[in-house]
Amino acid sequence: MTRVCGIGVANQGKDQSKVALTFDDGPDPYYTPRLLDLLKEHRIKATFFVLGSRAELYPDLIKRMHTEGHQIGIHNYLHKSNWLMSPFCVRRRHIERSADIVEQITGERPTFYRPPWGLLNLGDLFLLRKSYRVVLWSVMGRDWKLQSDTTQWKRSITQQIQPGSIILLHDCGKTLGADEGAPGQMLAGLPSVLEDIRIKGFRCVRADEILTNTKCSFSQRSASMSPRTKLLGGIERGAKASWHYEEAANGAAAYPTDPIR
Repeated sequence: MTRVCGIGVANQGKDQSKVALTFDDGPDPYYTPRLLDLLKEHRIKATFFVLGSRAELYPDLIKRMHTEGHQIGIHNYLHKSNWLMSPFCVRRRHIERSADIVEQITGERPTFYRPPWGLLNLGDLFLLRKSYRVVLWSVMGRDWKLQSDTTQWKRSITQQIQPGSIILLHDCGKTLGADEGAPGQMLAGLPSVLEDIRIKGFRCVRADEILTNTKCSFSQRSASMSPRTKLLGGIERGAKASWHYEEAANGAAAYPTDPIR
């Protein structure tokens, strides 16, 4: 529903002159500073979907992202699939916890969220949308693995880029299934990709800039509500009721102080 059909999430901007670079899984003490240097050299602003646990380890990198004008979004506290957790756990122990960490470092609370692997629970789709913008991608860089043919890799990315594309890349290779050295290969090829984007006439911007005018409120949609939408609304009300019940049952346990193991 989300990754394939784009239901309930943003995966493409409507501005014909812009594309958005987004980077997941960081920050990383080796690759992220090199990436920030490169973006600064090209005068490009990007969006970083960070892991809360890594933001805790490298607050200076989070501060640098913010100071240099990049957008910071949330990518859970740990790189763990939402399918393995309840919506309550996802919200409180991963998203809210990570947002608290970033806000303490930068003074600004993130409002954009990207789930690991782009996977959401149905409850996530409804419980998060009032506080967070769920953002996926339209161009997958496939840069988490070392490539035998980097020329083909760069060509594959640039061929996918269209007006309003949201491009998924990674500045850390320490998550499950990734090659630790893959971000280095991405960084080596990124200047060529940026040049191709420039030749196509696109400007690289933050995700919030490319998505500024694409959000549609529930009240705007309700005027032409279809039976399918009414069904989803019923599911949403049930999910909310379940979440409030679980919140009350868990009480103080909803706000853990120890790191998640």
